[in-house]
Amino acid sequence: MKKFLLPLMAGGIAWPCLAQSAQDISEAPERSRELGMVTVTGGQPSSLPTQIPTTIEGITREEIETRINATDSEDALKYMPSLLVRKRYIGDYNHAILSTRASGTGNSARSVVYADGILLSNYLGNGIANGTNYAPRWGLVTPEEIERVDVMYGPFSAAYPGNSAGAVVDYVTRMPDKLEAHVAAGYSSQPSSNVLGSSGHYSSWNSSASIGSRSGPWSFWINLNHTDSHSQPLTFPFVLQSAGSAGSAGTPVTGAIAGLNTTNQPWYILGAGTQYHTQQDHAKIKLAYDITPTLRASYTLGWWQNSAKGRAESYLKGPDGQTVYSGPINIDGKSYMVSPTAFGLSRDSQTHTMHGVSLKSHARETFDWELSASLYDYGKDQQRVPTIALPAAAQGGAGTLQDQNGTGWNTVAAKGTWRPDGLQGAHIVDFGAGRDAYKLDIRKYGVLGDWQSGPANPQALVSQVGGRSETRYLWAQDSWKISSRWKSVLGLRWEDWTASDGHTATASSQLGYDKRSESHFSPKAALAYQLARNTTLKASLGRSVRFPTVGELYGATSGGALSFINNPNLKPERSWTSELSAEQDLGNGLLRATLFHESTRDALYSQLIPGSTTSAVQNVDKVRTTGLELSYSAQSVGRSIGLRGLDLGGSLTWADSQIVANAANPASVGKWQPRVPRWRATAWATYQPTDRWALTVAARYSGRQYSNLDNSDVNASTYMGASKYFTVDLRARYQIDKQLSAAFGIDNLNNYQYWNFHPYPQRTYTASLRWDL
Repeated sequence: MKKFLLPLMAGGIAWPCLAQSAQDISEAPERSRELGMVTVTGGQPSSLPTQIPTTIEGITREEIETRINATDSEDALKYMPSLLVRKRYIGDYNHAILSTRASGTGNSARSVVYADGILLSNYLGNGIANGTNYAPRWGLVTPEEIERVDVMYGPFSAAYPGNSAGAVVDYVTRMPDKLEAHVAAGYSSQPSSNVLGSSGHYSSWNSSASIGSRSGPWSFWINLNHTDSHSQPLTFPFVLQSAGSAGSAGTPVTGAIAGLNTTNQPWYILGAGTQYHTQQDHAKIKLAYDITPTLRASYTLGWWQNSAKGRAESYLKGPDGQTVYSGPINIDGKSYMVSPTAFGLSRDSQTHTMHGVSLKSHARETFDWELSASLYDYGKDQQRVPTIALPAAAQGGAGTLQDQNGTGWNTVAAKGTWRPDGLQGAHIVDFGAGRDAYKLDIRKYGVLGDWQSGPANPQALVSQVGGRSETRYLWAQDSWKISSRWKSVLGLRWEDWTASDGHTATASSQLGYDKRSESHFSPKAALAYQLARNTTLKASLGRSVRFPTVGELYGATSGGALSFINNPNLKPERSWTSELSAEQDLGNGLLRATLFHESTRDALYSQLIPGSTTSAVQNVDKVRTTGLELSYSAQSVGRSIGLRGLDLGGSLTWADSQIVANAANPASVGKWQPRVPRWRATAWATYQPTDRWALTVAARYSGRQYSNLDNSDVNASTYMGASKYFTVDLRARYQIDKQLSAAFGIDNLNNYQYWNFHPYPQRTYTASLRWDL
């Protein structure tokens, strides 16, 4: 059959997406040098609209296996231009937030993550707040099931909500057309030392199995995965030296480590905490049925469960050598009070399920359409913590139970593609309508009996927060091939947002909040010009409106290690983003330069109140970011010097991101936007001397960052800081025979110690064995 070679950027190279029948989906794609607007078609599904008006990068399954020590699905993004996932350890289920060009790792709601078009981004909240987390649900995808990952930068497609201000990430997973099976096992080891007094050996095991096939109109895919992981300590209890009182009161202790906090105030580190042991299971079933040669029905069921235990270690020793965990202490002639929960324990238990259904036409004639729906359900989501001090807490006793059972979100959507002049016509019109709905329900109670296993005491309410939000939308965009050299995309998105049922409660008070509603239009525009046979220029402009999440509006909590002040009157943040790009086909690779600019009004931020453990969410009047991104990748670049199988890639990003106006905090005006570094870079090289060997060296760099709006956290290389980093990774993969392969890798070879509030992993060794049918 005829194949339409249309480029989809994969690893920076122009890969074609083919118009295929169900029988030839597995055919290897050919390379194409055609540049311009990216067009997405073909048998493998994607959430992306057919016409992509801006920068898109991607990576294929083969590239992930060759050059990345991938232990979690988010690792596929490790060397993407301008992207960073705040992954603290293998299996990080509650803090792995995606950062993009002009959005830091505190802004999870400013990017969109899908798996086969099913929403994984968690818009119940933003970042880390009110005792819970809002990272994308990466655990619903495993590295072994990834077919490819597509990343679209910026809010330039009308198909996506205002959360796309940073990027849109879509994981496309396996759907085979013949029998295939895979089994893999991996081990990782992190010998960590000298991190604010902590040291240890932290390891993880991972095993997976998958099988899939096609028989007539039916096809299926089943994937199972188990992870058993130990993290390094992530928090460090402390007291400020200025909080001490001169005198002899308190138990004299030794072992406290003197140092400076992020604002250069002297403090004592008292120990290490939040060291997780997490055991996670994942199961995925995908079914598809071809009703006709051009109409497919599909269903996806994802299941994820997690059991995690957090423990703590005190450095403090009393006069007779006993470990001290709480109460009045005395250090060098000053007395301090250590809270009973300073060295906290925790027990997390979660079972989440994901459902997705779709009915999709792919005739590729005048009109195609798709109907889809998805559901993400917190069937069980509980956290238990003691309210008494160690060592007694390790044996049981009083505590609290935080319960989020029933929280979740659901989506329904209808979209179509109309080609009024046929497949080769001048216009391709994409359009759609849908609704996204979110429910947050967090209840915290005292526990009857043992905090580790006792039931919640309904008469001992500590706090309760909850609410709902819903967005209804319509969108359309027209891709117009003006001439052989010119192409444009014009789009418009309308969103109608409501927030309702908001409430907060404690044992002594209860508050309810009025229903809110707003509607906004977001126009989009793009233009591409084929300057020369191998050179394309692009310009894109888009408006995005990011509505406040339920957690930001209603998620207040008090007490415990973290507290959060909500704001039911928050305004939506409104951004205008633009970019200019030049792409040059180099024959064996692609070079791209992109100038980008973003202006955001009423930016939504959660900030730690200085000197406390309480965060407050606020609107920042205006944030402005201007930057330049360079990206390059090429294959077989060593041919000219007789070196076969050498592939290279890399990126460099410069961003000037500043707070322009902020009446609520004038000291922040003129300061850097939190967690957005001025410089960041990636580079990788893969050498394949034979068909069996693939050797990769890769590096990542990020410059200076700040966590506070006023940039007062000048000491970045400590707990709660956001430091620069430079890490080097190695990977060697060997194809033992047709079915069996092995890999060995080292992440952070140079053992760089760096922070993003919590410490990142030190040097980590990985080894894996894989069998493929």
